[in-house]
Amino acid sequence: MFIKRTLSFAAAAVFSMSAMAWQPSGKVECLAPADPGGGWDFTCRSVGNVMQSLKLVDGTVQTINMAGAGGGVAYAHTVSKRSKDDKLIVAASTATTTRLAQKQFPGLDADMVKWVGALGADYGIIAVGKNSPYKTLNDLFEASKANPRAVKFSGGSARGGWDHLKVLIAAKAAGVENLPSIPYLSYNNGGEAMTQVVGGQVDAFTGDISEATGFMESGDLRVLAVLSEERLPGEFSNIPTAREQGIDALGPNWRGFYMPKGASEEAKQYWVEAIDTLYASDEWKEVMKSNGLIPFHPDADKFENFVHQQVQEINDLSREIGLMK
Repeated sequence: MFIKRTLSFAAAAVFSMSAMAWQPSGKVECLAPADPGGGWDFTCRSVGNVMQSLKLVDGTVQTINMAGAGGGVAYAHTVSKRSKDDKLIVAASTATTTRLAQKQFPGLDADMVKWVGALGADYGIIAVGKNSPYKTLNDLFEASKANPRAVKFSGGSARGGWDHLKVLIAAKAAGVENLPSIPYLSYNNGGEAMTQVVGGQVDAFTGDISEATGFMESGDLRVLAVLSEERLPGEFSNIPTAREQGIDALGPNWRGFYMPKGASEEAKQYWVEAIDTLYASDEWKEVMKSNGLIPFHPDADKFENFVHQQVQEINDLSREIGLMK
């Protein structure tokens, strides 16, 4: 399954940026396909800050938020309006490949952009508010087993997207039947979805560990499980995995970028090497550590094949669970 293979790539070699013939000048734009506060926004802002710190760009990296259609608005904008823009990179993740796999971007497919690279993976979580009656993941899914509509989930991806899919993967592993009946409320970003849970309007949040650190630190959000093979290191080591609670569910979410299909090959090579350099830096290692990211950085010549393979496998999984016919 793709959710296991995503963790198997080694870090790519770092190339000399000075050897590149093309380099961006002035403002670079990083398109985050959601409102501020979610994983794509985190990707753009974190990468932009480190790129500027490492002087990988001579100007600024400006984050532009473009929410809508689970990333589809930004994808269509890149394909139709910015098709030859060498200074545009767009945040992507497993959520992007999920929407492509489920044909949620009408008329668009994975061949219509250039896939630049990935620089870490974010494990999925299922969390509740601090006053929730659900103390464990089993408590929560026992309620769902008794009545699939008893527990309402919120997430930052559209219905059928990766956040929603993680709930269904875990629910299926827990023995919940009638998976399509589980309520899932879609919001424009993970921050908005968590606010609904913290405020008591929704029972549980499904998202990624990096999105939840603020609410975890404040004590407003209680993470019932991380969807990883083993407990995460450091400050996250107290969070139990779903597996250790008897629910065999995994949900890693890679984070990376694509760029316009019509951008020059020189620009693509530059951004590939910039991401290689950033990924190998101490600054980025600190970002990964403080946000619960795990190593994931396939070689540039393997990343595009990985994306296409993941699209196919998510398509197969979505059909198996009943999200697609």
